[in-house]
Amino acid sequence: MTGTATLGVGILGSGPVTQAIHLPALARLTDLFTVRAVMDVSEATAAEVAARVSARATTSVDDLLQDATVEVVAVCSPHQFHAEQVIAACRAGKRAVLCEKPFATTTDEASRIAQVSVETGVPIIVGAMHTYDPGWVAFTEAWGPTRGSATHIRCSAVLPPNPRFEDFATEVTNRQPPQASSPSDAVDDRANRLRGGILGLAIHDLPLIRAFLTATDRIVVHAVQTLTPFGYLVVFSCGEQVVELHAHMSANWSPSWLFEVFSGDRVGSVNFTPSYVQAGSAEAYISSAGQQVLLGPSTRNGYVEEWQHLYDLAHGQAPRYSPADLIDDLTFALDLSARAATALESNPAPVGAR
Repeated sequence: MTGTATLGVGILGSGPVTQAIHLPALARLTDLFTVRAVMDVSEATAAEVAARVSARATTSVDDLLQDATVEVVAVCSPHQFHAEQVIAACRAGKRAVLCEKPFATTTDEASRIAQVSVETGVPIIVGAMHTYDPGWVAFTEAWGPTRGSATHIRCSAVLPPNPRFEDFATEVTNRQPPQASSPSDAVDDRANRLRGGILGLAIHDLPLIRAFLTATDRIVVHAVQTLTPFGYLVVFSCGEQVVELHAHMSANWSPSWLFEVFSGDRVGSVNFTPSYVQAGSAEAYISSAGQQVLLGPSTRNGYVEEWQHLYDLAHGQAPRYSPADLIDDLTFALDLSARAATALESNPAPVGAR
């Protein structure tokens, strides 16, 4: 859907996600959006990032939300501020809100957000880009009904550190320096890193996994490991369905981000492009009885498509994911992260790649 005038965008938070993901995506949609204001607690960062798109810089959330030229808001601040800023944007009468994942840190926060969204009529998108990726969308359309259709699901991400991709995308200003010390083997630290990995990385694919599960309130964690310098391996089940989650971030050259589903008569695979890279959509295939259907890639990626959907929402289109869907996705992620951390704490011997 297109209109005669662009929508004004306000961005809360000007870190690497804004600089290396959202601004490049918006640069491909200048017929739909114009960045009007950029906020950051660092005055220098806000000014430098805003200057890239000829926008106004501010250090105040309220100032940005009171700006009448800002019609849609992207919440890219640290996780702990997401709920209050999304709610404030809704109450400010904006036309739509995009919030980076996770959009809340508790189910109570998520419920409050959903209630305010319904009360104000302001639609909300959560920035889990894989759910909007054209390759994933084509895959689910070709697969057919997903609920309960797979016996085994596997998701593996082997990636270089984020700064490598950030530097491919842009020159990041005011990037936080890397930690100099090695990760601790203390069980509490490993459990915290595991929670962070699930809620920061795996969360991109947990809605995809949940789409195939019959019941998500029956999580049983069978095995869990943390990997160094960063990574995890979690094997869990929901009823009879088994899920493997694997991620390892190290100095490897070639990235891989693969989602696979297995059923009694077919296998499906979705190969996603890495974060921060405007490299088009995922490629997917479905293999059955010796035949293989190839799907994609599209020139547009999940980041561009989520902004396109935000534009359509602001013009009255029905949301692809309801507030209830967003709450269920978050509840599943929080439950899995808590159960995985508990399983790790009950079996504290450190195991991992070194």
